[in-house]
Amino acid sequence: MARRDLLNTDDRRILFGVPSDRDALARHYTFGPADLDLIEARRRSGNRLGFAVQLALVRHPGFGLALAGDLPPGFVSYVAEQIGEPASAFVTYARRSQTLTDHAREITAALGLRAPTVGDLSLMIEAGPKAAWSTDSGFAIATGIIDTLRGERILLPAPAVIERTGLAGRARARKRIAHTLIAGLTAEQRGRLDALLVADPARGVTPLAWAKAIPTAPKADHVRNLIEKLIFVRSFAIDPGAGSNIHPDRLRQLVREGRASSAYLLDRYSSHRRHAILVALLLDLEARLIDAALEMADRLIGGAFTRARKAQDRNYAATGKDVGRLMKLFRGTLDALSDAADNDADPMEVLDSRVGWAKLMRARAEVTAIAELAGQDPLIRAADRWTTLRKFAPLLLEVLDFKAARPGDPTLKALQLLRDMNRSGRRQVPADAPMPFRKDWWALVSAEGKIDRRLYETGIFAHLRNKLRSGDVWVERSGNYRRFDSYLVSAEAAAPVVAELNLPATAAEWLETRGRKLDWRLRRFWHRLSRGKLDGVELRDGKLHIAPVRAATPQEADLIAGRLDGLLPAARITEVLHEVARETGFAAAFTNLRTGEPCSNENALFAAILADATNLGLSRMADASQGVTRDQLVWTADAFIREETYRAALAKIIDAHHGLPIASVWGDGTTSSSDGQFFRSGKRGSGAGEVNAKYGVDPGFSFYTHVSDQHGPYHVTVISAATHEAPYVLDGLLNHSSSLAIAEHYTDTGGATDHVFALCSLLGFRFCPRLRDFPDRRLASIGPASDYQGLAPLMGKRIRADVITEHWGDVLRLVASLKTGVVAPSTMLKKLAAYERQNQLDLALQEIGRVERTLFMLDWLEMPELRRRCHAGLNKGEQRHALAQAICTFRQGRIADRSHEAQQFRASGLNLVIAAIVYWNSTYMADAVAHLRANGDDAPDYLLTHTSPVGWEHIAFSGDFLWDRAAALPAGRRSLNFAGRRRAA
Repeated sequence: MARRDLLNTDDRRILFGVPSDRDALARHYTFGPADLDLIEARRRSGNRLGFAVQLALVRHPGFGLALAGDLPPGFVSYVAEQIGEPASAFVTYARRSQTLTDHAREITAALGLRAPTVGDLSLMIEAGPKAAWSTDSGFAIATGIIDTLRGERILLPAPAVIERTGLAGRARARKRIAHTLIAGLTAEQRGRLDALLVADPARGVTPLAWAKAIPTAPKADHVRNLIEKLIFVRSFAIDPGAGSNIHPDRLRQLVREGRASSAYLLDRYSSHRRHAILVALLLDLEARLIDAALEMADRLIGGAFTRARKAQDRNYAATGKDVGRLMKLFRGTLDALSDAADNDADPMEVLDSRVGWAKLMRARAEVTAIAELAGQDPLIRAADRWTTLRKFAPLLLEVLDFKAARPGDPTLKALQLLRDMNRSGRRQVPADAPMPFRKDWWALVSAEGKIDRRLYETGIFAHLRNKLRSGDVWVERSGNYRRFDSYLVSAEAAAPVVAELNLPATAAEWLETRGRKLDWRLRRFWHRLSRGKLDGVELRDGKLHIAPVRAATPQEADLIAGRLDGLLPAARITEVLHEVARETGFAAAFTNLRTGEPCSNENALFAAILADATNLGLSRMADASQGVTRDQLVWTADAFIREETYRAALAKIIDAHHGLPIASVWGDGTTSSSDGQFFRSGKRGSGAGEVNAKYGVDPGFSFYTHVSDQHGPYHVTVISAATHEAPYVLDGLLNHSSSLAIAEHYTDTGGATDHVFALCSLLGFRFCPRLRDFPDRRLASIGPASDYQGLAPLMGKRIRADVITEHWGDVLRLVASLKTGVVAPSTMLKKLAAYERQNQLDLALQEIGRVERTLFMLDWLEMPELRRRCHAGLNKGEQRHALAQAICTFRQGRIADRSHEAQQFRASGLNLVIAAIVYWNSTYMADAVAHLRANGDDAPDYLLTHTSPVGWEHIAFSGDFLWDRAAALPAGRRSLNFAGRRRAA
């Protein structure tokens, strides 16, 4: 059996390796006065240096010279430099084993430490489960063991011992978690859990496979199917609190394993592990089925109103000729009446002779019909699909437990009324039925003296849809439709986060600081604007006019870019992935879902990634590949490809690219941009995605990507093509896994709202969108707008300081919740936007955002460099989009996957391959720059700034994928393209 490792090579280097770079040496090995006194007590030069080296190693990694292995020369030199001895003296010291041992004992005694013993193994094995309670990460477990040893003042044993005890501790933690999760199960429940893995002849699959298959197309029958599965899952009577004593990360790990494992594989597990996975999976399935049913109901209800509006628009458009004719008739009527009044004639006689009374009377019915059509509420037409609603609505009401904050909430009363009517078979809605929906619907639903059930029930579910979206109404044991407050951390938990962000504890302090700055900026802006001192900005006829940003790329930069591009060597994408993996180690981030080990078949791993990136799919990738089979690809994708492994691998590439010297010519990694890229759906009908008129009539999805100023695409997420991009801006800024410290971020108009301005500022980001409607946006002030008379045409409403003051505490709780990752920013922003009446927290954020947007607008107007910087940042995103289109070409670039998870895999694979290309191009561009400079050609950094590592003409994306040949290429740099020949991609 193959040896199982706890740590990978990078983990071992970080935990047990001796660093060589100067900053790390300074952090770990700078001696204090007490250290120097100990060292100076040695008699000879070699002994002093050897003693100092051992003393340094005991501090980090934590064991003596005997376990350290080969030491980097820079380390010995750094230690020697501090004590004034030659580094060469260490050679003689290392030969004296007795002196080495004696010094090790003296150091441990002086530092109050002791050597590890066999008796410490139990301490280490027990420390392992504590660290492993929340994670399977070998690095975290080993760190927990090391911290425990250091806390007990024990020197570290050999790394292999720590790894073995870590593996034992992890196994023990898994057993404890499993036993905790299944402790309350009865024998009957255990038997039913095992029956989940036995094929059901009626369904043709196991009950578990049937329950896990969640339909995505919005159909009434699919909602019923989801509710049927929910009832089945609940029939196991698993205690909802069974997972409350398990760390959420551990629970998610069990769920991921259960979702990815076949019944055959689960059946081979030990009973306690199998039952624990199934319990976790059922708990998760209940929440997922509730969410899926509500989301599908949401889409069906929303779709009914969308179709109603479109039908109304079509019908009204069809009356265009009639409207024109009737308007001419109306104009003739007005003219006749006007002439009669001017000439003091009988208006009826003039009207009859000029227009014709009979003609007017014949048009009366047409005018009435068109007026009714134009003013018809979409509820009336949406109610035409009431029969579809009735196919799933009664079951939804019966199974789901809806809650609201207020006792006696009218929405819940209306739902209970419908529930009672369904149970009793009563058809007539009582006259005193609660009407929580919009007041303009009241008259519609009771137009003829009694309540129309079709209109009433349709209106109630449309209202419920909005309430669920906002969190005003929630469902017990749901994941996405929880109570609004449940997404926020407590005020106590928020306090340290607020302090870390250096935010004022009170609104008064924030308003005073921001108000003073805003007042000064507005006055300075008017002073400069009125004197024509703003570059490219002027006020004409009460409206701002801003000169467009012009591209400022020197001709010399284009020449250098062309020469660099010509020098890049030709390569296949298979070769690029292998080279980048060798240099960055990103393949190690793809760990086995069950064992945590890295993938041993890199060819299959890279092929699975490329299958996502190119949209080719596993079967076609296997057909086009040499060196991998379809079975290998399916197994690899199942075991290693997950959203979190994609994210970790991308972070490795981005961090490695950030460390390249050439990356600094494009930026320092502190600014970025984000934008969506539309991909058409490969499906038709329901479930094919949303239609965005901006991209035509085809449905599809948007891959929303964040790109750093160094061209690294550090985050991507799939969103609906019809949704607003703004909620997802902060998702990428807060939830990426790379080490980039983004300080300034750019978007276009689609990514900008006042809420994003507010949260970016409070979270420490400078938000700089390129606003298409900039001149039409109003400036805001905390003081009276009348204080800025010269800016009167540009000023909007005064900031409502009272709203900010009243809800400052909730604002801080929201900011802390986002910062700590308790909830995604997009989730909260969408909920705030879904309130039917403006939520007060939403309003407070909007007012804060107006302040921050005004300060940004003043920056934009006063700083041409900011405008150019934003323009350049967004252009880098456009370059990335062009490369994405070149890679994702199979199936005409249409995404055929229905599930969001599969779509996210496509986006993540594409983003990872783009990041690998950017890294690979950057390394060879650095070689090309070095070549030019070595030959006396001028290639200054200020010109290289205008180049880009996002080219792809020299990389072949199609043809046969020769994985074995790519893997067999020798390590090291390939030659630049001096011959000028380029293989076409």
